[in-house]
Amino acid sequence: MQEELNAQAEKYKEKQRQLEEERRRQKIAMWESMQEGKSYKGNLKLNQQEVESGASASTVPKSKPNKKPLRGGGYNPLSGEGGGTCSWRPGRRGPSAGG
Repeated sequence: MQEELNAQAEKYKEKQRQLEEERRRQKIAMWESMQEGKSYKGNLKLNQQEVESGASASTVPKSKPNKKPLRGGGYNPLSGEGGGTCSWRPGRRGPSAGG
């Protein structure tokens, strides 16, 4: 069991080294393109998609869960109805109490 654990740990370390190397290469490429005056954000997005596509090839793609709204459909903060303990009230009339 210990040998299996050591083998898994070694694989994990190697994978982390590869990811760090890829990140370092991306930073270098971004720096060089920035020095040349080119846009680097588009290149960064392309590189990230390549890395993600390589990593996700071995994993099952996740489907998005059905999202439900955070509040009910009747909630309108401007109408003053629909729940909540906070409500806006106008300030006191007249001048301030300063001297």
